[in-house]
Amino acid sequence: MPGDNPPIPTGQSILKSDDWWAVWIGLFVFILALGPIFEKDLLGWTVQHRVWTDIGQSVRPISDGYQHLSGIMSAVLTYIFILGLTGLAMVAMGKNLLRYAVGFTIIFWVVFGCMVACNYAYIAATPEMRIAFDIPWSLSLGEKGFIVAIIIGLIIGNFFPSGAEFLKDAAKPEWFIRTGIVVLGAVIGIKAVGAFGLAGAVIFRGLCLAIVAQLIYWPIVYFVSRRFFHFTPEWAVPLAFGCSTSGASAAIATAGAIRAHPQVATILSTVIIVFTLVELQILPRIAGAFLYGEPVVAGAWIGLAIKTDGGVIGGGAVADSLIRANALTNLGIRWQDGWALMTATTTRVFIDAFIGVWTFLAALIWSAYRLNEEGRLHRSKVSPREIWERFPKFIIGFSLTFLTIVAIGLANPQMIKAAETGSSHANALRIIFFSLCFFSVGLAANFRKLWVVGIGRVIAVYGLCVFGFILWIGLLICWVFYHGVMPPEIVQ
Repeated sequence: MPGDNPPIPTGQSILKSDDWWAVWIGLFVFILALGPIFEKDLLGWTVQHRVWTDIGQSVRPISDGYQHLSGIMSAVLTYIFILGLTGLAMVAMGKNLLRYAVGFTIIFWVVFGCMVACNYAYIAATPEMRIAFDIPWSLSLGEKGFIVAIIIGLIIGNFFPSGAEFLKDAAKPEWFIRTGIVVLGAVIGIKAVGAFGLAGAVIFRGLCLAIVAQLIYWPIVYFVSRRFFHFTPEWAVPLAFGCSTSGASAAIATAGAIRAHPQVATILSTVIIVFTLVELQILPRIAGAFLYGEPVVAGAWIGLAIKTDGGVIGGGAVADSLIRANALTNLGIRWQDGWALMTATTTRVFIDAFIGVWTFLAALIWSAYRLNEEGRLHRSKVSPREIWERFPKFIIGFSLTFLTIVAIGLANPQMIKAAETGSSHANALRIIFFSLCFFSVGLAANFRKLWVVGIGRVIAVYGLCVFGFILWIGLLICWVFYHGVMPPEIVQ
């Protein structure tokens, strides 16, 4: 039955499971990221992608302490580091190291090329950056590498099937995303600690907004997908999480937590990433045109609506610039810059922080109950051991990195700056893991097969839910929580 739990392997060693290896790799990166707290720069050599018009300036080591390295050497070190860690895991899991290493090498450098190309200034530069680059226009996209990586993966998977088959041993979307999410815990933790110093109204309301919005969105999307589009719970659960929380990351994580068929994560993440690109082009301009009198409302709406972290940052920056320009022109008000962007980012932090909570609940319910075709819950006789086997282990890593950073920040605020530096270094690796994931997702997405199993219906339900009510309910919620909360004005 489609709604039933599939069989799972039991008794796996902690060195034989890719879920556990996501934890070990993520925690190892996290430990290295703590180096700046002890005045040790252990990840500063990690490659950083920069917006560019001169391709020679497109990559560099993320830390100033490693500026003696060229950008290419930094990229090579990053490649060796990730290949070394994941290769060790493959050996421990009894996989073919040579096949993995060859495939991973190709995937890494294709993804690297995507990230370089998409940071070209005409694609990536926000309105404020155009002046520095002396360019008249740009698309102002965020986390562009994700989008192009999945497109390149789709092209290879659909038009070069022999190439996709050759790379499949190294294309591990769930493993890459889980590892990235473990690292993300530290990134969110440092942002959460930093947020404590922001305006109290923005922080408290942002937390409440994130909880309320997700609790409203999820049951509506689930109901629509089940009642009107006749999806099984195996599809409807991660689809509802993808629509209501952290987009493709949440869809992939929850699909893995409930042991859904791999095509579920592939289809949902593909659709969500494509829709994110559409939202990036539309929503910041709507916010700039109609919400310039309520910058904080606009920022919260961007943070709630756009489904990737980089998309929120890029979209928030565009919205912030347009809002300030239109407020000056139409209202004669000079808003202090950055408030719409800050609110968008803060809202996203709270939404991301719930990835672990929702994934854990999904895994727990799916373990303890069976869902039939009508979506009704039936108590299942499962042992605590089976619940543990089904429990997504990367949540342990995510929680450890998040709580450790928060504890450090609260116990010793003087360490925040150093922890933030280490967090930014780890985040550069997190972005690479996410990009590897989305390329791998595209590689597995054969549209002819995916159309047969339901991608058309996924597109329909996602589009209906997002543009039919999620955006507008979200705007209403943001208005309720933030209406009248204004940024400082610049008085001249």
